[in-house]
Amino acid sequence: MTKTLLTLALAGALGTAHAADGVSQAQFKALEARMAQLEADAKAARADAAKARAEAEAAQAEVARLKGASNANVATAPVAPAAAGSAAAPASADTSDLAANDDLAAPDDTANAAAPAPAPAATSNDNVASADSGGGSSSNPNAFNPAISIILNGSYTHHSLDPANYVRSGFPIVGEGGPAPNGFSLGESEVSFAANIDEKFYGQLTLTASSEGGQDHIGVEEAFIDTTALPAGWNMRLGRFYSNVGYLNSHHAHTDNFFDRPLAYQAFLGNQYGDDGVQVRWVAPTSFFLELGGEAFRGESYPAAGAGHGGVGTKTLFAHVGGDVGDENEWLAGISALRTSAVDGEDGFTGDGTLYIVDGTWKWAPQGNFKDGGLTLRSEYMIDHRDGTFVDAADPSVMFDWSGKRRGAYAEAVYRINRQWDVGYRFDRLWAANDGPFANDTDPTRHTIEATWRNSEFSLIRLQLSHDKPNATDTDNAVTVQYQTSLGAHGAHKF
Repeated sequence: MTKTLLTLALAGALGTAHAADGVSQAQFKALEARMAQLEADAKAARADAAKARAEAEAAQAEVARLKGASNANVATAPVAPAAAGSAAAPASADTSDLAANDDLAAPDDTANAAAPAPAPAATSNDNVASADSGGGSSSNPNAFNPAISIILNGSYTHHSLDPANYVRSGFPIVGEGGPAPNGFSLGESEVSFAANIDEKFYGQLTLTASSEGGQDHIGVEEAFIDTTALPAGWNMRLGRFYSNVGYLNSHHAHTDNFFDRPLAYQAFLGNQYGDDGVQVRWVAPTSFFLELGGEAFRGESYPAAGAGHGGVGTKTLFAHVGGDVGDENEWLAGISALRTSAVDGEDGFTGDGTLYIVDGTWKWAPQGNFKDGGLTLRSEYMIDHRDGTFVDAADPSVMFDWSGKRRGAYAEAVYRINRQWDVGYRFDRLWAANDGPFANDTDPTRHTIEATWRNSEFSLIRLQLSHDKPNATDTDNAVTVQYQTSLGAHGAHKF
């Protein structure tokens, strides 16, 4: 208003002056219009400046919010050694599925998880693919979309011994613990969805596609949520997931250095133990990696059965410790116990069982560059103790006491020649019980060698040869060609 009055006053004064000087009315009106235009332009410029300041402040606030959410949601695939004490981002593990690294997965596969710890992971996917983090409102409509990962896994296998006639002395074939079928096979491919749910939770769903006996099957491999904001290194996982006992059990099979799991895993865990339950884990705030935890599961999967004890038929305890030795060496060691209750189990067992596992891994690489070369040594030793009875499924009237111990172990060495090639050797052995329904004097053994070529971190072709002595009379020589590809953003895997 002040400016308008000033303009009118000035115009009046100019009008009087111009009239006195004989200035024409047209010239006066033109000058008045020019002043009005200048005033309008100045007003518009002030509005544009205010809008620009508001947009800049909003952008700065959004950047700060995203940084805060990213820090709060540090993915959840636990990671171990090498970076010792650091917690992992969701992985996912089997997480969980945001980044993969051939050496130390910086907390994924949980996987792998929101909680720290699955130790660093060796994986075939070295790229880092990030998922949008949650927390607070966001102007990004894709902020909560999950990262999608697809693993395609196929093979061709030829056995000298018909898999239908395969008998392992002292150890019945359970779960997926038998030899692969002859010929071409899709194997077990998977589709995984993973994302931060909000600033406190991370979720992952992994579906598997497999074929058996000419029939296709779709199943839920893992479906869990992880906490991401518990204090003091604590983490909780709820849902269906692989137990964190031992070393290989919590890893998805596509991260293995060999086509199939060791004999001890096949005999004692039916290849891999996963179930519905809860996991609590704590990672110590130390310069080295120290992880302690326990789990409670429903108890439906082998070696448990029947969901005993009110639907809490399996309990576990585990501890893992690791770290660096200089710049070129990393190590991880663990001890675990899996306590199960079985009622009419797949192997005919009813009673209580405890599986003890000791595991150790050592990695060496020049200058610590594990992507381009190095040596990995790994071994696990298992003791299975049974206390119950055996009932023959073919004839329920046949019953035996089943109490005693069985043992199993494997040792493997994998040398990574360069980024594209690695070769490896593994030795497996099982020790049967001296008494009980499966007592046997023969201890099954197997020798396996492999050579793997990777065109990139997203694809591999593997040739594997194995010499298996499952019983006193049979020998199975097997040749396998495996192909595997990874599509999408797959999470970092454990050490």
